[in-house]
Amino acid sequence: MYAPEILFIVALAMLLGWALAVAISRGRTLERLRDATGATETEDIERRVRDALEAASDARWQAEQAGQDTIHLTELLKAGVVRLRDDLTVEFANGAAYVILERRPGTMTGRSALEAFVDARIEGIARTAMEFGSANGELIVRSSGAPTVTVRARRSPVSGVWLVLEDVSELRRLQRIRAEFIDNLSHELRTPLTTISLLAETAAREAESASPRLRDRISKIEIETGHLTQMVNELLDLSRIESGTVQLLLDDVDLIRVARSNSERLKLFAERQGLKVVLDLPDRVPPVRGDEDRLGQVLINLLHNAVKFSPEGGEVVVGVREGEGEVLVWVRDPGIGVPATDRVRIFERFYKVDRARVRGRGGTGLGLSIARHVVESHGGRIWVESEEGEGSTFTFTIPLAPATTSPATTSPATTSPAAVGGATPEARPGA
Repeated sequence: MYAPEILFIVALAMLLGWALAVAISRGRTLERLRDATGATETEDIERRVRDALEAASDARWQAEQAGQDTIHLTELLKAGVVRLRDDLTVEFANGAAYVILERRPGTMTGRSALEAFVDARIEGIARTAMEFGSANGELIVRSSGAPTVTVRARRSPVSGVWLVLEDVSELRRLQRIRAEFIDNLSHELRTPLTTISLLAETAAREAESASPRLRDRISKIEIETGHLTQMVNELLDLSRIESGTVQLLLDDVDLIRVARSNSERLKLFAERQGLKVVLDLPDRVPPVRGDEDRLGQVLINLLHNAVKFSPEGGEVVVGVREGEGEVLVWVRDPGIGVPATDRVRIFERFYKVDRARVRGRGGTGLGLSIARHVVESHGGRIWVESEEGEGSTFTFTIPLAPATTSPATTSPATTSPAAVGGATPEARPGA
């Protein structure tokens, strides 16, 4: 056989081999495409691939449009919105963020959080959110006279962190004006109320030989003056608690002792109402970290309400028990109960249950609000369980004291690390 013929046969074999390899490869590629697109043997694989490419193109277009729409939406907000990448560099900031932080537009994008904000506290809030999922804080962004800004951070489910900044300077100014007004008004009212109370007491002593009608009127003056004095004192107390000027004198507190001593204080009042105060106390519970006088004030408020709204002849039960990492204190009464529609609002200031149901026994509507603020300033919770006509159980919890505690310290009642510029994780639901 001639050499050219041999070369031709070899070339032909190689060509056939290459064609076979291409065919096999194409077959495998088609098989993979069928698997990826879900096409059957009889369907047009090319059409399926084309549809998939068109769908991917549409998805990219829609994602771009959604991104543009989100940017447009954030520009309509008065709150500052900043997005940080996982490495805490600024990916996006809306116009309000530049105004609140007093930066030139466009100067924050691409910079690290510390470079962009020039404030390690905001960077700390972002890092806390990256670790715990969310965080918040309130701070003054520059110096005295600069805006007061609240910063809320939440880790994105995709990547990075979202920051929302709000200028609350005007709100804080109005809150200060309100607190100052209440404080001044309370002080101005105390002097005439004290005078009226003393005059009514003197008139009551001098009117012992007077007519029953006159004595009854003098008695009503004393009662109403007492209500006004209580309202002024509670209003002033609540204003100070909400403003953070009330100091908590922290120490290890035995809530069993608090329950016993304060129940004894209201024992005489309960007996006058035809009620009996019963204690349901264990031998001991671990101490909690708190202000004993303030916790006693909470219990007095709950006991006073329980006695005031219970029918004659019943029992008011005060109980204490240890929970998981906390101590629970409850007051159970056989009273008129709290309607379901009122339970969610009963701890708001000035809120009162339907006056027709408690005619002649209503208070100022501040006692439970004060109790809530005191309990929450200790890191606890307070709630009510009730059935109309069958009574109510008010319960509050205080966290256990740490195993090793330092000497008694003084701490603002409503100030948290976030309020002074620190970062604190947001409370978990149900915590």
